[in-house]
Amino acid sequence: MSEQQQSGQAVFTIEKLYVKDLSLEVPGAPQVYRENVAPQVEVSMNSSGKEFGEGYYEVLINITVTAKAKEKTVFLVEVAYGGVFQIRNVPESEIEMVLGVTCPNIIFPYLREVVSETVSRAGFPPVMLHPMNFEAIYQARKQGESQSGTGATTH
Repeated sequence: MSEQQQSGQAVFTIEKLYVKDLSLEVPGAPQVYRENVAPQVEVSMNSSGKEFGEGYYEVLINITVTAKAKEKTVFLVEVAYGGVFQIRNVPESEIEMVLGVTCPNIIFPYLREVVSETVSRAGFPPVMLHPMNFEAIYQARKQGESQSGTGATTH
C-alpha cells in the first residue's frame, strides 16, 4: 500500500483517456460536397460515471453532432470519450461531484479535438465545440433531481 493511501490522503489520478466509440456518417456523399449551403449544427451531450473496481472509476462523455441542410443530414458524428480515474480517500459525498464536474472537465478538451478532426477528415470545416460548464450542468441536474425526487446516476 502506498504512503498516500496509508495516510488517508486523497488520491486522484488519471489512469487512461480514450475513444470508446466513434461513428461518422455522411449519407449524402459525394453529392453533398457540391452543395454550397451552410448546415445547421445541433449538439447533444451527456456524461456518466461509475465505479468498476475498488477506487477506479470510468467517466464517459457521449456527444452527437448533427449537421442538417434543408432537413437533410449533411453529417452525423457520435463519440463516446472516456477516462479511467483512480479516486481514493475522497468523501463519498464528494465523489458524485468529482465524477460529474472534475473528470468531464479533464476529458472534454480531448473530445473536442476528436470531433473537430473527425468532421475535418470527412471533408467539412471543423466543428469547434464551445467550452462546457460542467459545474453548471451538474448543479442544474442536482436541482432537477431534488425537485423531482429522483437520484439518477447519469450526469
